[in-house]
Amino acid sequence: MRQPPVNRIARDAVKAWKITAGLYVAVLWLATIAIAIITYINTFSYWFVTIAVLVSALSTYLFVFLFPGIRWKRWRYEVFEQEIYIQHGILIVSRTLVPMIRVQHVDTKQGPILRKFQLASVTISTAATTHEIPALLEEDASELRDRISALARVDEDDV
Repeated sequence: MRQPPVNRIARDAVKAWKITAGLYVAVLWLATIAIAIITYINTFSYWFVTIAVLVSALSTYLFVFLFPGIRWKRWRYEVFEQEIYIQHGILIVSRTLVPMIRVQHVDTKQGPILRKFQLASVTISTAATTHEIPALLEEDASELRDRISALARVDEDDV
């Protein structure tokens, strides 16, 4: 079996993922509060509220506190002359090899949360799909984008 890739994404990815998950979980908590108010007004059974609070609390723990750290530990990538090797996943670990000859274009992208931590993601597009290496330092993302682009051009010239 092939050795895992050696490069990791930026450590600040954990913070960015926690903030993003916190925003989604906040919406869930608002729905939970709405259920509690509706239940209180209409005097329905309170088990709706109990279930909603338990689901919200469990979701908060898993998606805000537990998964971002595990996700960061599992995310790895490596760029070779002929391929890009990406490994990620929490329960199911996915290992992907993207041949350089199949790379059509490479982009960097950065939303407001990633920008706050000076991070960017690299997206690698092929004819079939798009692969992403998330949350690299801005400088590293730009260098990686340029390196993959150069290697993909060289492979096209060889064909």
